[in-house]
Amino acid sequence: MSKRGWSLVLIVAGGLLATALGFAVAWKVEIREYDVPTPNSRPHDPAVGPDGALWYTGQLANKLGRLDPATGAIREFPLKTPDSGPHGLFVDGEGFVWYTGNFKAHIGRLDPRTGEVKEFPMPDPRARDPHSLVLGRDGNVYFTVQTANMIGRLVPATGEVRLKEVPTPSARPYGIVIGPDGAPYFCESAVGKIGRIDPETLEIIEFNLPEGARPRRLDTGKNGTIYYTDMARGYLGRLDPKSGLVKEWPSPGGAGSRPYGIAVRPDGSVWYSESGVSPNTLVAFDPGTETFAHWPIPSGGGVVRYMAAAPDGRLYLACSGVNKVAVVTIR
Repeated sequence: MSKRGWSLVLIVAGGLLATALGFAVAWKVEIREYDVPTPNSRPHDPAVGPDGALWYTGQLANKLGRLDPATGAIREFPLKTPDSGPHGLFVDGEGFVWYTGNFKAHIGRLDPRTGEVKEFPMPDPRARDPHSLVLGRDGNVYFTVQTANMIGRLVPATGEVRLKEVPTPSARPYGIVIGPDGAPYFCESAVGKIGRIDPETLEIIEFNLPEGARPRRLDTGKNGTIYYTDMARGYLGRLDPKSGLVKEWPSPGGAGSRPYGIAVRPDGSVWYSESGVSPNTLVAFDPGTETFAHWPIPSGGGVVRYMAAAPDGRLYLACSGVNKVAVVTIR
């Protein structure tokens, strides 16, 4: 690296050799992609299993899939209700895989040891499309319901599902994450806000973002902050929930770059994908220097709607439009 902080980084991306200019941090990135077995599956959201496996939802295949990154082997698990449209997912500490039945109004839980699927239906007919979900520190499942403008809480021990309407009408709640204070935070993608859920009462506090912002996905950063992708304006944003202050940076791909899936690695670096450029890019942001680096996704990406960071720093991606999942190794 030169004294000016510039470096030429050699990137191995999915077997293709490419170069990129990186700022301040010399990241070496390898993107390895894997074809999903079922055609036109539209893998949607990835998650990290306790054993390091990559799990994904095959939204149009009505299956959940598991990739072993060590061997490249993929196993798919069919779901109980036809055309349930699995969307968001996470894997809990016991290895159960939780997902939203986006087309059929339920939260599902797969036991991969037996293939058994248990479903928890929505108690309100308006809540027809549970969207994204996350495991709370209290062991409960928190989720968003997009068109019904609701958030929800599922208590696994009892099966109780409680719903709560978002204060702002037509907010279209989207991505959700557990924040630095242990409370769930979610994107209000249609109105430029981020909501905070009180885990006990389900009361919602809303944080206003800059005019015109449309947050899609979010993740928890270091120092008590939350990073989000602003799909409408082409920005990466950061919210400090304690003060309500927001800081944002234009994405390298410009105003039409449509940032989407995002994940914060254990080292605090922020990674996300630009879905509005072709091929889609994988973008890295260094919060210490507030600088970016970016790389093309070998297959084109086909919109990376979500990504997950493993404890060892690898990133898991679902490249939905090209029927692939990807493992990103960063050094």
